[in-house]
Amino acid sequence: MKNYLIFTLLLLLTMCKSNEELPTVAEVNLERYMGTWYEIARLPNRFEKGLECVTATYSIKDDGFIKVVNKGYSESDHSKEEEAIGKAKIPDTNYPGQLKVSFFGPFYGNYYIIDLDPNYQYVLIGEPSRKYLWILSRTPELDSTIYNSLISKAQNLGFATNKISITNQECNQN
Repeated sequence: MKNYLIFTLLLLLTMCKSNEELPTVAEVNLERYMGTWYEIARLPNRFEKGLECVTATYSIKDDGFIKVVNKGYSESDHSKEEEAIGKAKIPDTNYPGQLKVSFFGPFYGNYYIIDLDPNYQYVLIGEPSRKYLWILSRTPELDSTIYNSLISKAQNLGFATNKISITNQECNQN
């Protein structure tokens, strides 16, 4: 758990330094975005190393922030759960697809919604340095046509899609 939180902090510090352009969606209905998303794929990163059955759950807090709960299970022992709790915000309502996420105090990292299904069933998330990328879905599996389309979009935006790792979502959690 401690390593997961340390690496999350390192990610946020890295993401804060970037100012490269990355197009985002023009509209996000936060109420529809809330709930649990399954991680379908990601660019490998240290803070999720060895984790599978990863989910992200979002809920709107009374103070207007978004509560973020990221969970994953050790690939070697599914009884070992890793969890990181943070908060997110939209700093500029003119750019609703450009969120900021924090897991540690005042440090915020970029959380850019690059592509979002009109029915809020899948989403492509990245950040301007192109070092981090996630494909999330409302279900543990995503249609291969949609997946390939998201990969193609990410590749066209300069992400190293040849390094994408598919997230195992077949864990028997107790």
